[in-house]
Amino acid sequence: MIAAVQWNMPPTGHIMSVAKFERFLRTVASLDVDKQDLKRYSDLISQKLHDLLLRAQAAAKADGRVLLEPFDLPIAKGLQECVHEFERLDEEIELRPILDHLAAWPPLDLAYGEDVEARPAEIVGGLSVALARTFNIIDPGLKNPSSEHWRKCFRIFDLLL
Repeated sequence: MIAAVQWNMPPTGHIMSVAKFERFLRTVASLDVDKQDLKRYSDLISQKLHDLLLRAQAAAKADGRVLLEPFDLPIAKGLQECVHEFERLDEEIELRPILDHLAAWPPLDLAYGEDVEARPAEIVGGLSVALARTFNIIDPGLKNPSSEHWRKCFRIFDLLL
């Protein structure tokens, strides 16, 4: 699962990480976020990553396999497009090292295949793009998400993922 943003990191790393997330969300959806938003972001992404992995595990078990493979992950067309958008944006923003640090596969009943273990940052990046875009759908022109905006995003993601 994704750990909460580490606010006790050394000041330089912390400021750089927060600044990159802020830049990422501004680039994707023109959002200005604060520390509380980053905590909510981490919670939502962590929950949805875990949900995707539980579905992947169920698919692998149904096929009688003991390893999770990339094709087990229920990545729909829209999320896959968000993954590709994240990869394009990441060339400029370089958020992947931060996501690699934050994203970790939780222990499951089945083992992760090599190709799955290599994907957490790109999946988290895709979920992040989808989340940022969801704010714009909920409230076009939104700049500073409120608690209510976050609740709506959580509800939408719970319905779809």
